Amino acid sequence: MSRDATKALIKDYYTAFNAGDVEGFLELLDENVLHDINQGAREKGKKAFAAFLERMNRSYEEQIVDLMILTNDDGSRAACEFTVLGKYLKTDEGLPKASGQPYRLAAGAFFVVRDGKIARISNYYNLEDWLKQVKA
Repeated sequence: MSRDATKALIKDYYTAFNAGDVEGFLELLDENVLHDINQGAREKGKKAFAAFLERMNRSYEEQIVDLMILTNDDGSRAACEFTVLGKYLKTDEGLPKASGQPYRLAAGAFFVVRDGKIARISNYYNLEDWLKQVKA
């Protein structure tokens, strides 16, 4: 895949995320996608990713802004820096009580792209910063 095609794929990924288009979002993923959850486990497969999205959508309302996408020369890897604008809607297990608290987080993600699909996603953000924002 070319660098431009990879950038377009990653942009489509975040466009679908922002639109709440779960089906469109999942269509961009390889069947055996690896998902490294921030400070959590690695999950494998579209089915696990869909379940993760369902859990997230119950507790959080988020938009990705200020997206910057970088790729390697052959388009097989990408990295993104962005800002998450969110609202904590429903208490997530093991986390503080939710009451609609807004938050703004600097975040990043790393991708492996294979055969025109996203084969790995690793997301990173500062959990301590998020906790401070929602506890206030």
